[in-house]
Amino acid sequence: MKILLAMILALVLAAPVQAQDRSGPLRIEITEGVIEPVPIAVAPFIAENSAAVDYAREITAVVAADLNGTGLFRNVPRESYISQVSGFDAPVAYADWKAINVEALVVGGVTLTTDNQLLVKFRLFDIFTGAPLGDGLQFAGATNSWRRVAHKVADQVYSRITGEDGYFDSRVVFVEETGPKNARQKRLAIMDYDGASLQYLTDASSIVLAPRFSPTGDRVLYTSYESGFPQIYELAVGQVQKRPLSSLDAETMTFAPRYAPNGRTVVYSEARDGNTDIYRLDLASGERQRLTSAPSIETAPSFSPDGSQIVFESDRSGNQQLYVMNAGGGEPTRISFGQGRYGTPVWSPRGDYIAFTKQNAGRFHIGVMRTDGSNERLLTASFLDEGPTWAPNGRVLMFTRESAGADGQPALFSVDISGRNLRRVPTSTAASDPAWSPLLP
Repeated sequence: MKILLAMILALVLAAPVQAQDRSGPLRIEITEGVIEPVPIAVAPFIAENSAAVDYAREITAVVAADLNGTGLFRNVPRESYISQVSGFDAPVAYADWKAINVEALVVGGVTLTTDNQLLVKFRLFDIFTGAPLGDGLQFAGATNSWRRVAHKVADQVYSRITGEDGYFDSRVVFVEETGPKNARQKRLAIMDYDGASLQYLTDASSIVLAPRFSPTGDRVLYTSYESGFPQIYELAVGQVQKRPLSSLDAETMTFAPRYAPNGRTVVYSEARDGNTDIYRLDLASGERQRLTSAPSIETAPSFSPDGSQIVFESDRSGNQQLYVMNAGGGEPTRISFGQGRYGTPVWSPRGDYIAFTKQNAGRFHIGVMRTDGSNERLLTASFLDEGPTWAPNGRVLMFTRESAGADGQPALFSVDISGRNLRRVPTSTAASDPAWSPLLP
């Protein structure tokens, strides 16, 4: 029998959370955006040789932090343990763990081989049914990839308990901001989803905006003012090599690019002759196709996961609203009708929701709605929240929140689509414009 955490993160139902019979498999249903976190024990991973001691300690900490950071799990403190895990294959004292209300136990082992490879294995146990939850797994990697291995372990634990895909083994590209507010320097940076392993992709010699990952995570689109006007560029992450994608005259502005799901096509906005429209660019041939032609501003396009539709923002109705059209263009359908202005729409990788920024009554919000505009829900509210990006499992959003005042600074925050678990993402400086990668290969 398995632990099943049935997370209906997007639904708001009438019934309260129901306690389940603890003699059988655990089932928790989120019904009003509130859930009691599952008590889980991530036992210290066993160092199976002396060279692996430090790695075992660090990997344990990352796995525990990943799970605890979701808000769905609560790590039971080690001082509460009655039993200690003495070995990877040691029998599990289910009664001892049950006595301190642990519902799931993670056991791991770490070996450092003579050729400097890490071998990390883990097992997951359902304490209340007294049985393993799935088979054990082992991951291998170089010593400098120990954090990725830890994230992979946490992804597997998360997936087995929730039934959802994980999102820990992923990266975020964003704009690092330094300097005073009236002379801000900006450069592209990339990090693990939790703020670790920071690297820089550009220098601060020109303003950069709105980075977006390719579907394979190895390329990034962004807008740069290097020429004096906004132009779109593509950068290969591993080589940190860039190329301009617009071969137009220097004063034609191109911005807000985003990849199609196949990675071979880009949609973006182009401002020409006082009008801003959405264009489609074939990366191989350079062929451009104009998709909109209204006398209004059309921008922030985002493909549906199957590549058949595009959501975008437009002021054709008199103020910013969201529209959906076929990927080849044509007459769009308006999907937002609430009070205020809507922008920066992003289609969920699961295809079930569109996230957006909303401005209304002097407040900014991150929200989600169904792809037809129904079931709109606002997840956040502040002086300035904007620019949501989806985790690869489609159940968490990251966005920019800026504080008020002359000394206000942007920072990265995350929230799940129930509106729970609002958290600041750690960065060493001000940060904005996050874009989440797919799960790493």
